[in-house]
Amino acid sequence: MTHLTEAYIDAMAPNEGAIKNGNDLVRKNSFQRLCRTEDGLLLFGECKGSGKEPYSCSVDFVKVEQPVFRCSCPSRQFPCKHILGLMYAYAGEKAFTIEEMPADIADKREKADKREEKKKEAAAIPAGTETKRKVNKNALVKKLASQLEGVELAHKLIQQIVQTGLAALDKRSIRMYEEQAKQLGNHYVPGLQAAFREILVSVGSSDNPESIYSEVCEQLAALHALIKRSRDYLKARMEDPNIPMDITSVLEEKIGHAWQLAELREHGLIRENVELIQLSFRSYSDEARGEHVDEGYWVQLQAGEIVVTRSYRPFRAAKHMKEEDSFYMVVQTKELFTYPGDLNKRVRCEDMTIRELNPSDRIVIRSFAERSFPAAIKTVKNQLKNPLADHNPVMLLHAAQVANTEGGYVLVDEQGARLPLDTISKMDHPTLQLFRNLNQELLANVAVLVMFEDRLTEGRLVAQPLALITEQEMIRLFY
Repeated sequence: MTHLTEAYIDAMAPNEGAIKNGNDLVRKNSFQRLCRTEDGLLLFGECKGSGKEPYSCSVDFVKVEQPVFRCSCPSRQFPCKHILGLMYAYAGEKAFTIEEMPADIADKREKADKREEKKKEAAAIPAGTETKRKVNKNALVKKLASQLEGVELAHKLIQQIVQTGLAALDKRSIRMYEEQAKQLGNHYVPGLQAAFREILVSVGSSDNPESIYSEVCEQLAALHALIKRSRDYLKARMEDPNIPMDITSVLEEKIGHAWQLAELREHGLIRENVELIQLSFRSYSDEARGEHVDEGYWVQLQAGEIVVTRSYRPFRAAKHMKEEDSFYMVVQTKELFTYPGDLNKRVRCEDMTIRELNPSDRIVIRSFAERSFPAAIKTVKNQLKNPLADHNPVMLLHAAQVANTEGGYVLVDEQGARLPLDTISKMDHPTLQLFRNLNQELLANVAVLVMFEDRLTEGRLVAQPLALITEQEMIRLFY
């Protein structure tokens, strides 16, 4: 298993603490047994724990792209430190004895094979046949009616804020609106609820509310547009439950629908045999949603699209969930699920293999960079016209030069068009100062991944650099 490197194991770990604890088990010789099957596809062993009996753990690589982890410990982290330690021991070339596969694991493999066969049979059935997932129309109409009630409640809440004025939003009134916003949770509209809470968070977290009035006004306008679109959409579906879900925009997700992979497959929102390279990564806290968000921007090597992955970890359960991290290898997946969206579609893959990034990959990435800034700006502005679209799109641009002018850094394309660079509010973390530490040769003939921001009060479009891709290397400014 040449792929079982420390970097691979680190990527599988839920957090930094699990990485340290897994390595500590190996360092302290806590494993009483280290075994593997002759074909090397199964690692198993026993590790000393806090009880009298050791914990039994195993890693099954019968499907290399989707290893199966098992451990008898009570930890809610997955994979736990014992499983990680088992893999670190193998990667560190500890001695593993060759033994027959335990009977219980052989039985579990057999059951897993049967489940896989059923999945393949279901996947082989063409979409749109009589086996398509049935919808209980009475239940659907009831849910749509409840969602409409939620839409009207959200409309009432923003009307109250507009009528009383933003200046009236003090701590007491914010708490009152917070309580009222909780009612939205009873109407299957968590997206609307989060959008409303985002307004309250913006005002409540500022020492000088007047300084963010323009930002809050934009949020109110966006929420008003979402409410109008949601109302029209839900009413139409109530009148005719046969109208399919909207898969052409982010409307369903903005209302609060959590797309299931089976739904994405059913609607044909899936791409086959795709390679992805991560260009930028960040983690941040979304107070309005009550979640940590791990966000990665990737380039799809076959088509050049810049797509995004987002993993959500609710605050209350974050310590028990895998925390994503920067990824520096090429991901290969047989199936890439694509969520409805706009310029940077959200994607997800269940099974994957990895390979090393090579120089030819950088050449391919650079070939996808937009060389005309006016064309890029036109694309961005077209997206910004849609109030539901992401107002901070990300694009890969080719810059003839990254220039340091009196007004600050700018990207210059081959025709001399300029795009100003700055720190944007969404990122809340500067990257421009890093240019001072780079060799100036790296700032010419370079592909730059940027995130845009439309500054309405200034009447200009700016961008923040996230990564640089040269012929020799890829430099992440955010990771």
